Amino acid sequence: MIKTAVFPVAGLGSRFLPATKAIPKEMLVVIDKPLIQYAVEEAKAAGIEKFIFITSQGKEAIEDHFDSHSALEAVLQARGKIDDLEKIRSIKIPEGQALFIRQHEPLGLGHVVWCARHYIQEEAFALLLADDLIQAKSPCLKQMVEAYHEDDGNMVAVVDVPKNEVNRYGVLDIARQFGAKVASKGVVEKPDPAKATSTTAIIGRYILRTSIFEPLGLKKQGSGGEIQLTDALQSSLSAGVSLTGFCFQGDRYDCGTKVGWLQANLALAASDPEIRPYLESVFAVIN
Repeated sequence: MIKTAVFPVAGLGSRFLPATKAIPKEMLVVIDKPLIQYAVEEAKAAGIEKFIFITSQGKEAIEDHFDSHSALEAVLQARGKIDDLEKIRSIKIPEGQALFIRQHEPLGLGHVVWCARHYIQEEAFALLLADDLIQAKSPCLKQMVEAYHEDDGNMVAVVDVPKNEVNRYGVLDIARQFGAKVASKGVVEKPDPAKATSTTAIIGRYILRTSIFEPLGLKKQGSGGEIQLTDALQSSLSAGVSLTGFCFQGDRYDCGTKVGWLQANLALAASDPEIRPYLESVFAVIN
């Protein structure tokens, strides 16, 4: 049973400066919701009941977003804006189910995960990176939770990427594929494209065994001088914990880049019956 999810929200978001100077990058909006809300909604759909946010200085807006806003709710109630009232009430994470932990130094994704070690009681937990927005009929994490088996060990969502882009990802060395799952015999963070064993890349959805905290606790620096989660996955694999890639059904947009964020906005706009006609008219003018 996967009931706890960790959300790394401590990053600086330098690719989106100056917008992210005062606004957390996870609060960047796609259509009408911030990125972090899409991730939390995906986690809720997968049955997650405990939400752990690893934050840093200047990220208070994220905590406020998932809290109540009594004054705003009162105004909406008084003005009869019931639909808007329900929208903001649905955002709230129930009392006692959200935990915000500070990461004091930007030491990498592996360190972010390690910061949550004392607050997870189950044998496995989920990790969601809000930068990756996934549009799917069945939410990506829900697909993973439903497919997950203890024998899968650590499970990572994967996509096929162009060969010249593998140096941006953790990449699996594939042993075999069975259905939507890929058994991995190795994983390398940001490999040289000329030396990469595949183009099967890890994106921001994970189901991790709590045994991952042991190699992370060694705090070994990897690519970029950071504590890499990928290195801990490899260490776990060497220690006998399986590493399974999961080929989910859906479209992933890397909203950590300007192009990916724009693609996500266009894709979600195209699927919205109210917005789509305006989008079509704009493209008609451009053409």
